[in-house]
Amino acid sequence: MATTRQRTRSRPPRSAGRRRKRRAGRSAGQRNAVVVLSVVTVIAIAYLLFFSSLLGVSAVEVSGLHRLSEASVLRKAGVAKGTPLLRVDTAAAERRIAELPEVAAVTVGRSLPSTITIDVVERVPLAYLKGTGGAQLVDRTGKAFHRVDKPPKNLPELRLTRPRPADPATKAAMAVLDGMPEKLREQVRVIQAGAPGDVQFTLAGGKRVRGGSARPGAGEAQGPAAR
Repeated sequence: MATTRQRTRSRPPRSAGRRRKRRAGRSAGQRNAVVVLSVVTVIAIAYLLFFSSLLGVSAVEVSGLHRLSEASVLRKAGVAKGTPLLRVDTAAAERRIAELPEVAAVTVGRSLPSTITIDVVERVPLAYLKGTGGAQLVDRTGKAFHRVDKPPKNLPELRLTRPRPADPATKAAMAVLDGMPEKLREQVRVIQAGAPGDVQFTLAGGKRVRGGSARPGAGEAQGPAAR
């Protein structure tokens, strides 16, 4: 009997078991609350980043412009003020801006908290095509990209049958002109080519030089290279 009473007394009281259950219940409730709070926080952050105007575009900064106007670049970019920064499609903006003939390359990026940056690299003129009422500037690839009212005095005139980047004669003429030393290139007044192997230059003073002889001093050369 004594042994039975001792065993009975050694059992934990029922109130202690209930307390443990309550503590376990509170712990589970706290864990659930933390999970719910975390989910709500993630949703709130996602809303702020992707849908709210609080982190929307407030400024668009454009750099690298020379001939292009900032207004023309901004129109092509099509980035509306207030658009959530992370929802701006920078790749699409780059494609639109690259449609401008003067643009050789462009990079559109984001700068937290609310700025879009546009870095433009414009084409560099190497020659010009004379036309009615003005001239078209031409870059090293043979692309005509910008109209001016008067032919530039510091650039040579390009005289070709079919001036365009895919034309072999255009490629040859621009490659020779681009490869010239700067001092010699400054002397060139006219560049023409009837075929890729027939590039000719007219230098200041009227000397005509074949492309194969385009080097410093070639303007004074005698023989088949000059005439």
